[in-house]
Amino acid sequence: MENADRPVVQRLHISPAQAGQRIDNFLLRHLKGVPKSRIYRLLRKGEVRVNKGRIKPEYRLKTGDQVRIPPVRVSDSAPPAAPDGWTMEALADAVLYEDERLLVINKPAGMAVHGGSGQRYGVIEALRCLRPEAPYLELVHRLDRDTSGCLMIAKRRSELRMLHELLRQGGVDKHYLLLAQGDWSRGPHRVSAPLRKNLLRSGERVVRVDENGKPALTHFRFLEAYGGASLMEADLRTGRTHQIRVHAAHAGHPLAGDEKYGDTEFNRIMRKLGLKRLFLHAHSLAFEDRERGRMIHVSAPLSEDLRKLIQQLEELPDTWQNPH
Repeated sequence: MENADRPVVQRLHISPAQAGQRIDNFLLRHLKGVPKSRIYRLLRKGEVRVNKGRIKPEYRLKTGDQVRIPPVRVSDSAPPAAPDGWTMEALADAVLYEDERLLVINKPAGMAVHGGSGQRYGVIEALRCLRPEAPYLELVHRLDRDTSGCLMIAKRRSELRMLHELLRQGGVDKHYLLLAQGDWSRGPHRVSAPLRKNLLRSGERVVRVDENGKPALTHFRFLEAYGGASLMEADLRTGRTHQIRVHAAHAGHPLAGDEKYGDTEFNRIMRKLGLKRLFLHAHSLAFEDRERGRMIHVSAPLSEDLRKLIQQLEELPDTWQNPH
C-alpha cells in the first residue's frame, strides 16, 4: 500500500499574478520548510524544469510557464523561532514611507533582509510576523546585512513587477552615504570596473574586479574631508553584489568598517573612534510612479552612531593619523 504522504512530482502553471518573480524566490515560497540549500541544489542539478528546460536561479517566470518540481519532502518540523522583541520594535519604528502598494523602511545595520545562511530570520520574515494581517509582503531589492537605510517592500505583486522593471531599466535613483579612507576629493569619481563573484573554500562569498565579470558602474561624489577620511555619496548605475565596497577599494579608498575589502589599520583607527559597523547607508531613493502620475522620494537619516562618528571626525585636527 502506498504512503499517502509520499512526495510527488508537481507541475505548476504560472499565472499572470505569479509572473515576474525569480524561480528561486518562487520555490522558496512554494516549498516552505525545504532548506534553502536544497532548493538551490535542485536548480543546480536541473531537477526543477521550466517548459521542460533547465534554468538558472535568476530566471524570471513568465505567464504561461510550466514549472516541474521533483518529489521533495517538505519538513513538518516546528516553525522557525519568531523574531525577538528588539527586532520587532526596531522594524515597527523604522517605517519611512507607506501607501497601499509600497512600504519603505530604514533597515537597521546588522539585520539581514531575509533568513538563511545561518540567519533564523530577516527583515521580511519579521515584517510578516509584525503584520500577520498583510496579504502580501515581498522584498523589492536587497541590502547587505551590514548596510543600513532605505529598503523597499512591495505590498502587491503588481507593485513588485513594476518596481523590478524600473530597477532593470535604471529608473530607480538610489544614493548611498559612505565614509572612505583618505582624501577622495580629486577622484576618480567615476568607477567602471566589471565585478565577478567568487566562493572561497570556507564558503565565504567575495567579489573581485575581473575583466570577465559583469559590467558595473558607480558614480562617487565628494562631500567632506576629515583629514584621513572622506564623506562621499555613491550613485549606483548597476546593482551588483558588494558593488560600492569593491569599487571604493578598487579606487584606493576602502570603506570604514569594511572587514572584507577594507584596510586593517584604517579600520582599527575607526574602531577607536567608536565605529562598530560598516559605514555604508542607503540614504535615499526616488522613482516616477507613472501609474499614479507622481514622484516618490524617500530618504533615511544617518543612525546616531554614524552621526556621532562624523562629529568626532570634525573635531579632530586635519593632521590626525592616517594609515597611508
